[in-house]
Amino acid sequence: MTTDHSSHTTSARATPGGPMTVVLDLTGQDPAAPPVLELRGPVDPHRVEAALDRLARLGTRPAPSWRPRLEPADDGHHTLCLTPDGPPAADADAPFPAGLFADLLTVAESGPAPAPRIEPTPLQRELLADADAHPGTEGWCEQLAVTWYGPLDPERLAAAWQSVAERESVLRAAFEEGPEPWIVCHEGAGPEVLRFPHGSVDWHALVEADRRRGLDPRRPGPLRVTFLGGGPDAAGRTRVLLSFHPALLDDWSVRLLLHEFYRAYLAGGELPGGARRPDLGDYTRWLAAQDTAPAREFWRDAPPGPATHLPAGDGTGQVRARITPEESERLAVWAGGLGCPESSALHAVWALALYRAGGHEGAADIGFSAAVSGRGILLDGVERLPAALRNPLPMTAGVNPYAPLADLPARLRDQALDVAGYEWVSQGRIRSWTRPGGPATPGHTAAPGHTAASGSAPAPAAVPRTGSLVVFENRPRPPGDLAPALAALGVRVSTPETLGARTGFPLTLVAHRDDEGGLVLTATCRGTALAQAEDLLTRTAHTLRELPRTATPATTVGGALALLAGPPDRTPRGRQGTRRAAAALTELRPAARPGSGTVCLVRAPGTPLSALTRVAYAYRGPEAVVLLRPPPYADASAPAADAVVGALTDLGGPLVLGAFCGGGERAYALAGQLVAAGSRPPGVVLTGTATPAGTFAHTLEAVVRRIR
Repeated sequence: MTTDHSSHTTSARATPGGPMTVVLDLTGQDPAAPPVLELRGPVDPHRVEAALDRLARLGTRPAPSWRPRLEPADDGHHTLCLTPDGPPAADADAPFPAGLFADLLTVAESGPAPAPRIEPTPLQRELLADADAHPGTEGWCEQLAVTWYGPLDPERLAAAWQSVAERESVLRAAFEEGPEPWIVCHEGAGPEVLRFPHGSVDWHALVEADRRRGLDPRRPGPLRVTFLGGGPDAAGRTRVLLSFHPALLDDWSVRLLLHEFYRAYLAGGELPGGARRPDLGDYTRWLAAQDTAPAREFWRDAPPGPATHLPAGDGTGQVRARITPEESERLAVWAGGLGCPESSALHAVWALALYRAGGHEGAADIGFSAAVSGRGILLDGVERLPAALRNPLPMTAGVNPYAPLADLPARLRDQALDVAGYEWVSQGRIRSWTRPGGPATPGHTAAPGHTAASGSAPAPAAVPRTGSLVVFENRPRPPGDLAPALAALGVRVSTPETLGARTGFPLTLVAHRDDEGGLVLTATCRGTALAQAEDLLTRTAHTLRELPRTATPATTVGGALALLAGPPDRTPRGRQGTRRAAAALTELRPAARPGSGTVCLVRAPGTPLSALTRVAYAYRGPEAVVLLRPPPYADASAPAADAVVGALTDLGGPLVLGAFCGGGERAYALAGQLVAAGSRPPGVVLTGTATPAGTFAHTLEAVVRRIR
């Protein structure tokens, strides 16, 4: 709100224009009281009023109105005294922002104004401290990847991103140097946009080099955009890499910004106007208004247990595993039958994996952190706010081998619902409430003698990040009109894919759905042995696949631990790709006995999964029924085909390939590859899409009997 100060100023010996000098004398000064300023040079009362108005607008908290009084001195200078005009503000003890006020007074009217400054949230302070505490850690950033199919104008792309940066101040933001990490938004800054011609560099090498380069949160532009390829060729494919610093942006935010980029690109490089939504200043004001007493009471009544530690290791690394769309659908149905989301099932299995890795026996509390979006708060429009809101909160799983398995994900679901009411509370604050004397997010008072704006604080100490962090990725829904509008330009874009997250935790597990509906698990370690991370990931993925197939209401936690301890049948991959045969083949129905044989249903593009599932249910023979998915274009290679041939050969017994119309070519080619590899010639059954599932299943049974 702009306040009228004209009735409180004096124009005696005050002249407009010209440079002004402000002298601050802090000798004996109360930091909470407004200082007496000595102004040297021409003084314009309107300049004082304008500076006070801008000071109120730049602040992140409700500020009182100030009554200025100019008093001329004998030497031609002026003394400026400020007194509150109205009741004191709620944070009246905070120091007056004398330094910022002096900047506003001395800025030349034709020159640039001071950059807007925003007080960081406690979570941002902790994330910045994490980065500062590990200066030798390569690549303090997170990455998303997008594939762009169709023509791409590089100049239009760069203009579109700059247009988004002009609208979104977070893309121009950086933390100030010095002990007080204010966020400053710099005019004219924006994301760095890099282009590499198609074929000039390997994509995976580019991703890794970009990660190692990292991002400096104290330089404007927390987002870097790198694209490989691009040009007028409508048949071309461009790989786009988005790297961002987690202290200023989270993955939800980058997806929001990507939607805005698409809108700007569609409009020729200039982002059209949009509806008003909150910015970081709105969020920090909302945060400052929250009563922390209920949150403090909640965490003190149910203090989180210590995080389960993992064996230490040197360096960093990353491994990945994938659960197929069919297995992911089965997992979702199983979790839903327990009244739980998939995330609770993942939390439960991860807790069991940690229990096993820790060598526990009997009942034990297993601690880890789970990420929340930070957007489930009562702030209108917060789901459209690009900022660093994703917050790790502590979770404790009570693992008792003799308890019913169904109780474990249900308890974790209830715990997640309880902590969701306080997802704006940072882990440092929780630690300070539950572990007196431990590192915590600093308070909101400035050190004596500091002249920064109200709410500034000394540099935070890093909050210890121990154990592991589990992130089950949430995504904003893209506007429904984007895909058709891009298609009109001959363009199609993939869903942004998470390439893992390097956080302050020794081990971070990220789960996300890919374009095909598969659940991708990525484990990134920093200070945890890579072999340990790989074993945890392998067993977690194996258990998530098998529990929905084998668990019954009578299954205990001990039964799930036995499954977890069994030899996993699939291995994770690094960044280069999954074990392709395991990802391509899905068991729909197990064999009645080993060596009975196999019926392999070859799924053609466009064939509904439900049609093949009905065939498997209708099949009455003793053979196993497996599904061969259509390969993603990136995996349609000779090594991938060889892996599938090897996997089918290893199954043993007679083999019949079956497909609906559209899958015949692939089924026949696969049969030829099996014969060339020395396998017994398989039977091949092709049928029309209108054939009933029972009829098709009966034909498959007959062919198996014929070739047996």
